[in-house]
Amino acid sequence: MTPRAVASGHPAVTDAACEVLGRGGNAFDAVVAAGYASAVAEPALTSLGGGGFLLARLRDGHALVFDFFVDTPGRGRPPAAAPPASMPVTVRFPGSAQEFHAGLGSVAVPGALAGYLHVQRRLGRLPLAAVVAPAVRLARAGVRVNAHQGYFLHLLRPIMTSTAAGRALYAPGGRYLREGDVLRNAALADLLAGLPRTGATVLYGGDAAGAIARDMRAAGAALGEEDLRAYGVVERAPLRVAYRGAEILLNPLPARGGALLGLAFHLLAACDVTAMGRGSAGHLRALVAVMREVEDRRADDPGGHAALDAEALATSVARVRVAAGGTTHVSVADGEGNVAGMTTSNGECSGYLAPGTGIMLNNMMGEDDLHPAGFHADPAGQRVASMMCPLIVLAGGRVRLVAGSGGSKRIRTALLQVASAVLDFGASVGDAVEAPRLHWDGAVLQVEPGVAEAALAGLGPEVPRNVWPVRDVYFGGVQAVAPAEGAAAADPRRGGAARVLG
Repeated sequence: MTPRAVASGHPAVTDAACEVLGRGGNAFDAVVAAGYASAVAEPALTSLGGGGFLLARLRDGHALVFDFFVDTPGRGRPPAAAPPASMPVTVRFPGSAQEFHAGLGSVAVPGALAGYLHVQRRLGRLPLAAVVAPAVRLARAGVRVNAHQGYFLHLLRPIMTSTAAGRALYAPGGRYLREGDVLRNAALADLLAGLPRTGATVLYGGDAAGAIARDMRAAGAALGEEDLRAYGVVERAPLRVAYRGAEILLNPLPARGGALLGLAFHLLAACDVTAMGRGSAGHLRALVAVMREVEDRRADDPGGHAALDAEALATSVARVRVAAGGTTHVSVADGEGNVAGMTTSNGECSGYLAPGTGIMLNNMMGEDDLHPAGFHADPAGQRVASMMCPLIVLAGGRVRLVAGSGGSKRIRTALLQVASAVLDFGASVGDAVEAPRLHWDGAVLQVEPGVAEAALAGLGPEVPRNVWPVRDVYFGGVQAVAPAEGAAAADPRRGGAARVLG
């Protein structure tokens, strides 16, 4: 048996997964427990009202993807004459400002709660009450806001305080939460504690669905009871890509992250980066060439549903514009041969809390990057495309790496660099996650501090670059476990926490 290992974006989330492993749970019990805890501890990044993907590989070698990302709303309704109104909000990042759309008109059909319940029922072995217990305690007792979560909450303040319910939760007594404050969510604690009795109806049916639908109708928004009742988790076969004798499992269509990352691995395989030396000018040139080629070879596909499979990776890839929304990831290995990688997101949040639940719903219908054809242009009931891409690396019949990242477009470049460091240079998972990263943003090479100046100079003037003064959440948040190595690594860029259990 290999050691049990967990990596996530928050210490309390890692604690929850480890607690469930300690109670005899498997990787799937633990990753779902982490998901519930993450909804409490990382509220600016994820929520039971958001969506995501879980890539699972069972001890018998069977692998599958659970797709519980969001759907477009409006089932059973005639097409609206105009898109539902949403609230434009300017979020001010350190180096720029970006406009997002929040409010009730921005809400897509949530999938996270349905996904957690589905996965744990399908693959877990503990009672649901044991799986939700850490999150119940966390929501009731409260979680202290750390520096990273304080930063994310600061960025999203206009959204999180846009409603009376949001202000009551995130600005109790009129003072907005910041680092060091304690966030408590009693309504969410009650909902989680009651899940073994209510199941998914607590959000997708009954009084809850009716209350959400009434609020949506009053605001002229598209989400209705039929959308909530019709939502379903989809199980898919993973995309498989060969890379230097290893096999990499990725998120398949209709998500786009796996296809783009698969293309990047295909292109990098043609470069003998090992001979160039890690961090050399030649290595950097190869990475930059791959990043630029992936960016350049994306073709317009506003519907997000063009056919793409492993054989097509060498010649085509679909263009997807993606939002810079909040995202987080958890990786788990249970020591029995089961592994799970789960990436989830709530976008920038809508500001709307489903009545009586403590759950803030997503703003995925207000992300223009997710909807290049226009807001609400796609038919109702369609799975929205995403860049999220948990991955599993298999080598010699064993799981070498389980990883995933937040970071929108930087997800694929962060994961490419981490996996390449492990597979091409024999780096430990900790070294691979800690190493400085690059990202080609379409016009400029963004560079973290720590990359050798001589290597950067070797790129020449044809590669404009911007060297950052500090490491930053911009470059992703890779949370990874390496079962064969008996190791785990959490990304310090996002306040991650990793633990290996005996």
